[in-house]
Amino acid sequence: MKVLHIESGRHLYGGALQVVMLIDGLTRRGVECHLACPIGSAIADAARPHAAAVHETVMRGDVDVATFFRLRQLIRKIRPDVVHLHSRFGTDIWGALAARVEGVAVVHSRRVDNTEPVFWVGLKYRLYDKVVAISNGIREVLLGEGLPPAQVVCVHSAVDTQTYRPGRGDMAWFCQEFGLQDGDVTVAMVAQFIVRKGHRTLLDALPAVLAKHPQTRVLFFGQGPQEEAMRQLVQERQLGTSVQFAGFRQDMARVLPCLDVVAHPAMTEGLGVALLQAAACGVPIVASRTGGIPEIVQPGETGELVEPGNVAQLTSALLRLLDDEALRQRYGVRAREWIEAGFSAPSMVAGNHAVYEEVLAARARR
Repeated sequence: MKVLHIESGRHLYGGALQVVMLIDGLTRRGVECHLACPIGSAIADAARPHAAAVHETVMRGDVDVATFFRLRQLIRKIRPDVVHLHSRFGTDIWGALAARVEGVAVVHSRRVDNTEPVFWVGLKYRLYDKVVAISNGIREVLLGEGLPPAQVVCVHSAVDTQTYRPGRGDMAWFCQEFGLQDGDVTVAMVAQFIVRKGHRTLLDALPAVLAKHPQTRVLFFGQGPQEEAMRQLVQERQLGTSVQFAGFRQDMARVLPCLDVVAHPAMTEGLGVALLQAAACGVPIVASRTGGIPEIVQPGETGELVEPGNVAQLTSALLRLLDDEALRQRYGVRAREWIEAGFSAPSMVAGNHAVYEEVLAARARR
């Protein structure tokens, strides 16, 4: 079997990491994997050791009609059995059209839980043989928009539980790296700085948290268009001694095991790769009850769930964990067990491979 994966993201965020993990796992199963991605994107170097070939090309988004012709030419050259589309920004349409014109099966991964206009759903999703939702929450959104159940399958995103695991952290290094003092307790967000991730909600909850736990230190990991606005908000509210913008880092497998709590008060979230990584490292999580997050965070077992945008609930949940170190440890142990049982890389790879086989078998019958 030969598969062409198309990923238009330039950064090695959660979705792109899943693509690299999938290509690696499929290659181990004997599948010939090719990757098409933007020129100079981070995924190119990450995937190159695992893919049969990486094809860097120009991808300028939805309005770039030329993407259709570039991808069609690439499909003609590679002659894959399946084209797997992993992102939006034009390639979900142009890539699908190119594959259809060339008579190649199309699989599309859906990683977000936002709704789309009904008329658009009716046009767009008929291009795909199968849609892979990375959470049951996303699958329910798609079914609610009218997609037939047989077209949509849930294959959970995965985490490398050998890389992300408890015990990999070095507390002495961690405290020195982030300027922490004895007695400091860390609450971290690991997310792009975009509105829907909910950074402002955490900042709104912070004064009440600090009133009871003044040694709480908030670490924001990530980058994005809202970062400057959040920096200004921290300055206006005089929270600079308690909040640190730690940037986008490649060593989160070393950082995460050292954290006390991960907060993720997102407004919407398909699943949350950073949450999978944190849970795999044995870190308790406080997050929003939205999208696929409840499939990771089990209230009263691995963390706490709050309603999106509810500052009072977020404050209460954070205080509950900060008040009780034994509870944090208990949640962390259970979180690790939950991830090992349901979000392993082999199961994610096997799930996608099964989708390819089903699509090709259906085409052969037709």
